Amino acid sequence: MGTGRLISIIILLSLTIFQACKDDKRYHDESGQYPLASPASFEAEILAYQQEMNTLFVNPETSPLPDRHRADFKGLDFFKPDSSYRVKATLQRTPEASPFGMPTTTKRVAMERVYGIISFRLAGKEHRLELYESTEDEHREFLFLPFLDKTNGEETYAGGRYLEVPIPWGDTLIIDFNRAYNPYCVYNPKYSCPIVPGVNTLDVAIKAGIKDFKKESPTD
Repeated sequence: MGTGRLISIIILLSLTIFQACKDDKRYHDESGQYPLASPASFEAEILAYQQEMNTLFVNPETSPLPDRHRADFKGLDFFKPDSSYRVKATLQRTPEASPFGMPTTTKRVAMERVYGIISFRLAGKEHRLELYESTEDEHREFLFLPFLDKTNGEETYAGGRYLEVPIPWGDTLIIDFNRAYNPYCVYNPKYSCPIVPGVNTLDVAIKAGIKDFKKESPTD
């Protein structure tokens, strides 16, 4: 049974990609931030990332898919790379925040703490999201950013999506929604995945990252 968010599995363009719904890290680069790349290099980076994710799902040793679904798997469904969804955010740390139990899709409770509040501008609006750190991992290097948006239940999974970002050195960080991914319980109910807190609801459609998983129809 999966009990966290991700397990380390691949390295892509200096980003380490980790398996969903495990407690460990998912990806990072050496600087601890995603770079604001040129349009050409940005698109190549995201397309390569998407391909590596598909490779992960095909491999029976790393795939969350049950055998019956993996046999017919032809690829995950992604939005096209869009650099407007890679944003610079300001971080306000909350060092006095107390740990709390974040409900999951099973009886397990994930112990988290609000690491800080991030603020950023996207689609002509100002947004704020809570950024969480696990209190169960003493060697954490990554922060957990679950979110809901206006695509949920239509183009994307109704329960929202996840991002994991490196712990920043300063008071700014890059949030790349092109790397938004589904909880692994979307693919397999054996995984235990944190439920996105309502406070992390964005009043905008995030048309970036991974789309919902349609078991009956593979990606075109």
